[in-house]
Amino acid sequence: MKSVNPWGAVSLLSAVLMLGPVSAFGACADGNTLHDGRLTIATGNPAYAPWVMDDDPASGNGFEAAVAYAVADAMGFDAGAVDWVRTSFDEAIQPGEKNFDFNLQQYSINADREKVVDFSAPYYTTAVAVVVKEGSEAQNVEPTGSALRKLRFGAAAGTTSQTFLSSVVMPEQDLLLYDDNANVIAAISANQIDALVFDLPSALFATAVQIDGGKIVGQFPVEASIEPDNFGLLMAEGSALKACVDEAITALKESGKLAEIESQWLGDGAGVPLIDLEK
Repeated sequence: MKSVNPWGAVSLLSAVLMLGPVSAFGACADGNTLHDGRLTIATGNPAYAPWVMDDDPASGNGFEAAVAYAVADAMGFDAGAVDWVRTSFDEAIQPGEKNFDFNLQQYSINADREKVVDFSAPYYTTAVAVVVKEGSEAQNVEPTGSALRKLRFGAAAGTTSQTFLSSVVMPEQDLLLYDDNANVIAAISANQIDALVFDLPSALFATAVQIDGGKIVGQFPVEASIEPDNFGLLMAEGSALKACVDEAITALKESGKLAEIESQWLGDGAGVPLIDLEK
């Protein structure tokens, strides 16, 4: 892997802030991308909201589409120098050469995957969300700890959802346990329970596809989560771009830009407010 920090103690992206994106391109990305002067980014086929809106990543609309362009910009690539390709989720995880510089479609960073591919520093850490059903008594529940504790929750036995409900939410009614998440979804669909908790990506999928009239009440602060997943940009093993991509994500975190994108597409801007456990 090439050394990408010719400024000594000054980090690459700190230098970018002072010297502009051309310096980042010359020092970090030049000669290390799939196609010189361009950045090739992959996502799923199709790609779903809120990660990519209208299956159009080039629009920059959606959480991961916006993250991709923010990372590209921090690396010195303007939007016109970004090319998009599509892969299946499983295809990209396989070892071997890639047809992209990095791929983002909610890849959780884990040790097994890291044996055959590289991941960037995390760009998103999953939060736990509460799902209710429109038309039920819980549909207008406030996103506060005191209001949620009054609901009748269900969870799959032995899962982190059960642990989270028991140790963090602590509902006043007995927790109803089921064999698996499919049965929990069936229970809320049949109004046997008022609410369930999933990680936010699973909650988004459940309300869009699995639960007719499903609604996300809110999401808990990440620090309240138990064993949250970290999403990383996926690259070929040994990618020369990894250090550059990590620097870009670090800079986006430190500037607040990454939090701004998350709030817009996965938080208040998307109608998923933070739950206040203290109220």
